[in-house]
Amino acid sequence: MTTPEAAGPQPPVPYGTPDAPRIAVRGEAHLEVDPEIARLGITVTARGRDRRSALDDLTRRNTTTLDLVKSYGDAVERLETGAFSVTPELTKHGRGERIRTYHGAVRITAELTDFTALGELTTRLADLDLTHVDGPWWALRPDSPAHRDARTQAVREAVQRAREYAEALGTTLAALVELADIGAENPMPHPAAAGRMRSAAYSMAAETEAAAPLDLEPERQHVYATVNARFTMHPPRL
Repeated sequence: MTTPEAAGPQPPVPYGTPDAPRIAVRGEAHLEVDPEIARLGITVTARGRDRRSALDDLTRRNTTTLDLVKSYGDAVERLETGAFSVTPELTKHGRGERIRTYHGAVRITAELTDFTALGELTTRLADLDLTHVDGPWWALRPDSPAHRDARTQAVREAVQRAREYAEALGTTLAALVELADIGAENPMPHPAAAGRMRSAAYSMAAETEAAAPLDLEPERQHVYATVNARFTMHPPRL
């Protein structure tokens, strides 16, 4: 009695065979590069005895701040307005409460690519009355070439490591079986994958003379890439 042949290709053996041994390696890369963008968080505030005066004051200060940032032209890549609020401050009055004053606030985010202008803009913003500045936060663009360079380096390291293992056995690689990002198999972030960003806060009252521009040193960014790779190799003679 004959056994019928199985139709179609046979599934690969998970751990290889004596005729096609497998090598599993990890390739890693760590690059340290200059940042490409710097973000500033700007909070413009205002006060007023009534809601309308607080709102009018906030509108005026917000316009002044936006005009200042926009005056830097192409140095500013992105300018966005975030949270806005006008909130009453209550105080006790007899047995009850009454509104003492109103506080207004608006949050603005500016993203700059010209770090020469960054120090001057930061100082001028901090020199505005009732204005709070956070940052800068240094970062890379999501499509930065540094990410591609790190991935390429990680793949090359994986291939080189696999070749060294094969050479240690007196043989060579035959084929690539699998290449995968670590996150594609086990979605756990790299412990240092998120670029650290230095921040500082500035809040100054307006002075008669303009303050000198801050000397800001961009913080180097760390880029990581890790891949898993599996290869088959020609059978070694052991």
